[in-house]
Amino acid sequence: MSYEQTLYSEVKDVVNPKILSKQNRYKKWEYGYNSDYDFVVISKTGQIGQIIEIQNLRIALPAENEPFKRSKNKKEQYWERQEYPKELSRIKSRFDWDEYPTDFKEKWFDYIDEEFRRRDEGYWFYNNGSPIYITGTHYMYLQWSKIDIGAPEYREANRLFFIFWEACKADTRCYGMCYLKNRRSGFSFMSSAELVNQATISSDSRYGILSKTGADAKKMFTDKVVPISVNYPFFFKPIQDGMDRPKTELAYRVPASKLTRRKLETNEQLRELQGLDTTIDWKNTGDNSYDGEKLKLLAHDESGKWERPDNILNNWRVTKTTLRLGRKIVGKCMMGSTSNALDKGGDNFKKLYYNSDVTKRNRNGQTSSGLYSLFIPMEWNYEGFMDSFGLPVFTTPKNKILGIDNIPIEIGVIEHWENEVEGLKNDQDSLNEYYRQFPRTEAHAFRDETKDSLFNLVKIYEQIDYNDEINNIANVTTGNFQWKNGVKDTKVIFYPNPKGRFKISWVPDNHMQNNVTIKNGIKHPGNEHVGAFGCDSYDISGTVDGKGSNGALHGLTKFSMENVKPNHFFLEYIARPQTAEIFFEDVLMALVFYGMPILAENNKPRLLYYLKRRGYRGFSMNRPDKLTYKLSVAEKEIGGIPNSSEDIKQAHAAAIESYIEDYVGLLETGYGDMYFQRTLEDWAKFNINQRTKYDATISSGLAIMACNKNKYRPVPYTFKKPVKLDFKKYDNQGSISKIIK
Repeated sequence: MSYEQTLYSEVKDVVNPKILSKQNRYKKWEYGYNSDYDFVVISKTGQIGQIIEIQNLRIALPAENEPFKRSKNKKEQYWERQEYPKELSRIKSRFDWDEYPTDFKEKWFDYIDEEFRRRDEGYWFYNNGSPIYITGTHYMYLQWSKIDIGAPEYREANRLFFIFWEACKADTRCYGMCYLKNRRSGFSFMSSAELVNQATISSDSRYGILSKTGADAKKMFTDKVVPISVNYPFFFKPIQDGMDRPKTELAYRVPASKLTRRKLETNEQLRELQGLDTTIDWKNTGDNSYDGEKLKLLAHDESGKWERPDNILNNWRVTKTTLRLGRKIVGKCMMGSTSNALDKGGDNFKKLYYNSDVTKRNRNGQTSSGLYSLFIPMEWNYEGFMDSFGLPVFTTPKNKILGIDNIPIEIGVIEHWENEVEGLKNDQDSLNEYYRQFPRTEAHAFRDETKDSLFNLVKIYEQIDYNDEINNIANVTTGNFQWKNGVKDTKVIFYPNPKGRFKISWVPDNHMQNNVTIKNGIKHPGNEHVGAFGCDSYDISGTVDGKGSNGALHGLTKFSMENVKPNHFFLEYIARPQTAEIFFEDVLMALVFYGMPILAENNKPRLLYYLKRRGYRGFSMNRPDKLTYKLSVAEKEIGGIPNSSEDIKQAHAAAIESYIEDYVGLLETGYGDMYFQRTLEDWAKFNINQRTKYDATISSGLAIMACNKNKYRPVPYTFKKPVKLDFKKYDNQGSISKIIK
């Protein structure tokens, strides 16, 4: 089975070919965000070529420019670090260079100029027969950075990472990146290399490092940043103050010169030196780290592992101000991490990551966090599964493939990963930890521990993983309901639409659709025996913060004589349309189409009043835990169930708990058929003490209660009075029976 990658794609026909050719001819493309075409130009040559999309961010690459070809043989075309000329390797500083004769310098001017050009514009080379572009930052990492294994490997995943990072730097609306990664992806070394790369060409600037602890930040500084700086060639290395291998601060500035008597007596003239006055340092972990300072670049390592009392969200609110002057963004943040369990710092990082979605921007064109999120699945960057071209071996090859480490690869990375997962199926917490370290999806990366959940997380995650395995698209259709010809209260039709608000996994047969009966002028559901809906509504269209909770609707079948599978969640709706009325109409159309009743919370009664006004009071179920004559006036009028009662809360949670145990995850008959991932994930996070945050859980639980209403029906109390039957009693001793008086 072949693997279809979704990490990036080429975008065609964005620019009219004639305009593209003309702009390229006159080198008119400017580095940065282009609002006319909604892409970020990372070319510094004025010319663009391929346009790719990485995590919804469109990026225009430079036009192809004489790629280096290592060999004419396709199989021998790959990245190879160029050997540093021995004549230059002897030169340790700019001072040494100054002492060499002019003819020697002229011999190497072109070489040095070319390295500076590659550092700025990037580099093209042939890889397995294809011309490949890497950014200048990536080139500096591969060619001139020293890491723990010596020279870094070329990996296709890192190429895409650096392209995305370059787009973050180029886009003036962006504060940097929030990178969700797998373990051992090389982020710490790549961000260290970028710190040194940028610091050695910037003047009057400050560069910082943060990590999950101060000790980790210090280690990154001393073990990664400093060695990279020390091993730079002399022509990239500025004048440095202090020790060669400092522990706290790397300072690129002119050292103070000691004024000696000999200098005074001989009137010695000092050479005028120019330093960058730029520093790289690290800080202890805390909410206020770097507060009040101005940074050009912040390397934010292991940001998903900040544990209490440290809070990455609070820190980012403070740190963000160090990267701007007024509305102008003057610095960038390179943030990357795997995620801890949600209660160990992962939850805050998760919020920060999803607040960095490039598809969700404010009116200033910025994401909520200001960062751009990037997730690279583990199969792209798993050690031991890169071929000699730095490309991932996704699927098991027919014949062995030589890896980049010269070790043969016999199995594909996906099969290897699946084997690891299979071996951990009986240890859910170990499995979840493996998912977090080596995620194939964002959901894997934020997988939580099982011990603190109200519900059975093992079964929930079994179902989530199964749904991922079977490619849930085949079982779930996205779309919207509409009245036929736009005429309300007629017939409802479902229209598939990838951007729709509804997800459905079952549609009733034609004879069951729009099954509505009328009794005493009030419309009632004709398929009440087949299933029911649960709903968590909202009353107010807008909110102060523009967020607010979602409206949620779930449909569930129950046992019936119809040809319908029982106990199957067939509909999920989790959305907040622009007005509450749109939501109400959405709910109504779903009820009519399926012909089923609804159990909704009546503390937010506008939906229930909406149904009553439209003549659909018969669709609104009364609370099942009370007899009709004991209902309040409002409950008799509109139906529904309150959420304030502790008994109701407990019954609601118990209903979901029971459903999960019986119908979710691995069962005796196979896996369950609960296909709605958002609801499963909501169940996994549910906190009964903060119920209002979990719209999907509230709605789905009400659907379960609606389908099992008989369980909650109260038994009416009756006074039992002894009844005198007046039966005669007889004494049967002797030959004749006598009445006992």
